[in-house]
Amino acid sequence: MKNSRQIAFETLYKIFYDDAYSNIALDKALSFTDSGKAFITRLVYGVIERKLTIDYIIEKFCKKPKPKVLVILRLGVYQLYFMDKVPSNAAINESVLLAKNNGLSYYSKLINAVLHKIDDNRIEIDNIDDLSIRYSVPKNLIGMWNKAYGVETVKSFLPYVNGNTPVFAIPNTKYVDKDELLYELNCDGVDGEIVDDVVMITSSFNLSEMKSFSNGLFHIEDLSCYEAVKALNISENDVVIDVCSAPGGKSFTAAEIMNDKGKIYSFDIHNHKIELINESVKRLGLNSIVAKINDALEFNNEIERADKIICDVPCSGFGIIRRKPEIRYKELDSVKELPDLQYKILETSSKYLKNGGKILYSTCTLNKRENEKVVEKFLNSNQEFKLIESKTMFPTECGGDGFYYSIIERD
Repeated sequence: MKNSRQIAFETLYKIFYDDAYSNIALDKALSFTDSGKAFITRLVYGVIERKLTIDYIIEKFCKKPKPKVLVILRLGVYQLYFMDKVPSNAAINESVLLAKNNGLSYYSKLINAVLHKIDDNRIEIDNIDDLSIRYSVPKNLIGMWNKAYGVETVKSFLPYVNGNTPVFAIPNTKYVDKDELLYELNCDGVDGEIVDDVVMITSSFNLSEMKSFSNGLFHIEDLSCYEAVKALNISENDVVIDVCSAPGGKSFTAAEIMNDKGKIYSFDIHNHKIELINESVKRLGLNSIVAKINDALEFNNEIERADKIICDVPCSGFGIIRRKPEIRYKELDSVKELPDLQYKILETSSKYLKNGGKILYSTCTLNKRENEKVVEKFLNSNQEFKLIESKTMFPTECGGDGFYYSIIERD
């Protein structure tokens, strides 16, 4: 049976050199093993996340190694620098063994020597002046952020785009409040602390083993997304449309805010995602949600007019790079078509809104072209709408992800 480092090595090679999607490649790899899953996951996502920093360190001692050698070195350096519980000798010796087990015995002495030099000549990462190297974020992305939000703002949130990601349990207020949920989580052996009116989980957990989850006492949702839905001021007996609803967290929050009284239409274009939403609706015991297939780009005259609309559009995802680290390496030109798509979804969605109703337009990205510029274009073309609120949220240590939302009202 393959050990954890071998699985991580094979998975990373597929991601870096075969253009495999990290989540798909990792899920497939984990399906073939019953042990070490947390360690493998940490290695794979950690190396992806810290690739620029790791390569900067490697290049000081080894120029242009072959692809498989480079992957092994990246794994070794990640363990040396970012995994305190892995002894240096284990990180180095296991890397040498990886080389020998993968037809790279010729390079095993090189790998051994390079990793020993790296271990003996430690670099203080926090003292690296180049922020791109220090935080492993491409220069073009930092440059875009600096221009949009200012250098000082970017410096304030860059420390939180790596490492542990906060997980928030949103109480199902049909059954529990935040204090009761924390008690139930503790009964499941899970630690947490109250943040505003939700619970931040502070220990490891397995949803499939938690009675509080199977009993529908909470759902998982990022704090920034949760706060955006709250800003829509949904009321009991409202008709709400969630135009791009999967995986459903926004709809669940809306239903709980309105005490499950009213109607929420949760739409998505993919049937398998509708099925997942319905599974969660059943688990949470929410009666106000109707999940159906619908194309957010095409106006559907059969859809009931709404008091509130949640328009959380597909985006570049630059606000969630600590959850999906490979997103940071996207070429900016690869997302330049998104604003047109986002505008069309917002434009189409607005046609379902009653007079006096409100739309939440939101993304999980930090890119003004996908955020403020889309809203500005919409308002300039639709004079019967006005901006009520606009907010950009940046990643914090114990808070939500990078996120943007606007509340738009129809006269």
